[in-house]
Amino acid sequence: MTEKYLAQPDLDFIAQVRGLGGETLKKCYQCATCSVACPIAPEGSPFPRKEMIAASWGLKDKLVQSGDIWLCHQCGDCSDLCPRGAAPGDVLSAIRSIAITEYARPKCLAKAVNDPKKLPYLIGIPAIWFALLALITMTAGETMTKIFDVFGIAWSHAHEGAEHVIAQADFFSTWFVDLTFVPTATFVVIVFFLGLKRFITDIHQNAVLEGKTDKASLDYKELFQALIRILPTVLKHEKFTECDSNKDRATPHMMVLYSFIGLFIVTSIGFALLYVFQSPGPYSQLTPLKWLANISAVALVIGSGLMIKNRFDKKDDQLTTYKDWFILVIVFVLGLTGLLTEMARLAHMEYVSYFIYYLHLIAIFQLFAFLPFSKMAHLVYRLTAMAYAEYGNRK
Repeated sequence: MTEKYLAQPDLDFIAQVRGLGGETLKKCYQCATCSVACPIAPEGSPFPRKEMIAASWGLKDKLVQSGDIWLCHQCGDCSDLCPRGAAPGDVLSAIRSIAITEYARPKCLAKAVNDPKKLPYLIGIPAIWFALLALITMTAGETMTKIFDVFGIAWSHAHEGAEHVIAQADFFSTWFVDLTFVPTATFVVIVFFLGLKRFITDIHQNAVLEGKTDKASLDYKELFQALIRILPTVLKHEKFTECDSNKDRATPHMMVLYSFIGLFIVTSIGFALLYVFQSPGPYSQLTPLKWLANISAVALVIGSGLMIKNRFDKKDDQLTTYKDWFILVIVFVLGLTGLLTEMARLAHMEYVSYFIYYLHLIAIFQLFAFLPFSKMAHLVYRLTAMAYAEYGNRK
C-alpha cells in the first residue's frame, strides 16, 4: 500500500520560489508535457512535473531534500514546450537557489550573497582589506624584509633583474595574499563538507521514502565509485547536450569548466614552485605553465562572455535573475582582469598593472569566498546528485 503523506504547505516557500524567478509557477495545470519533453529525466520518476506539483503545494522539504532538482540542467526544452508558459526550468532554478541557501552555513551570508542590496558590502569589505594589504606592503617593505631575514625567509617573492622589473609581489606581498586565500579556501571546504554531509543524507532518505532506491543504508564507498563513473559524462557534457535548447550553451560551459580546471592546475603548481622549490614568479612566457595559464584565461573570458551574450539573446524566453548575473559577471571580470594584469606588466605599465591586479584579487575573493552560497555551488551539488543517481541505478 502506498504510504500516506500529510501535506503541510509552506506559503513562505512558495513566495520564495516566485521571488527568485519562478513567478510562473501557478500557471502550471499538470499536463505533464514537461516530463515528456525532458530527454534526461529518469524513466521511473521523471521530472519536472512532480517538482511543479510539490512547489505549488509549498512542500519545501520534499523539494530541497531531493536530488532530482539537481539533475535538471535548465536547458529550456520543458519551458519552450509548456502550453501554459509555466517555465518549469525557471521554477527548478529558483528551488535550487533555495536549496543552496538551506545547506550553506552561515545562512545569513548565503542570503546576503543573493541579495543585490548587500552587493556593496560584499565588494567593499574585501576591497578595503586588499587596499590595506597593498599599503602595508609598499610602506613597510624594508621593515618586513629585516624581520623575515631573521628567520631566513624571503619577504618579497619576486625575481630581480631587468627582465622582471614589475612583479605583483612588490605591490601585494605574496604572504598577505596567501594568508588571505588559504584560510578562505579552508572555510569554503568546511562549508561544503558540512552542507554535503546533510545533503547526501537527505537525498538518500528522500529516495528511500519515494522508492527510488532499494538500498536502505548508504554505502559511501559505492557512492564514491559512482562519482568516478560519472566524471566522463560531466567532462564531456553528455547530459547537457542531450537537450535541444542547450546546444548553443554547451561550448561556453565547457570552456569555463576546462578553464577553471586549467587555472586550478596552474595555481597548484605555482604554489608548489614558490613554497617548496623556492622559485618565485613572474615566469617566462615560454614556459608550459604560462601557456596553460594564458590559454585557460582566454577560454574563461570567451566562455563567460558567450554565456552573457546567450543570456541577452534569450532575455524574452529565459528568465535571468540577480543570482545569474552575479556569478556570470564575477567569472568574466576574474578572467579579464587576470589577462589585463599580465598585459599591463609586459607593457611595463607598472601602476596600471598593480591597479588591475587589485581588482583581480577582489574578483577572486568574490568567486571563492562566496562559492558555497552562490549559483556556482551547483558544480558541487549537481555532481553529487548525478553520482547518487548513478549509485541508485536510476535510468
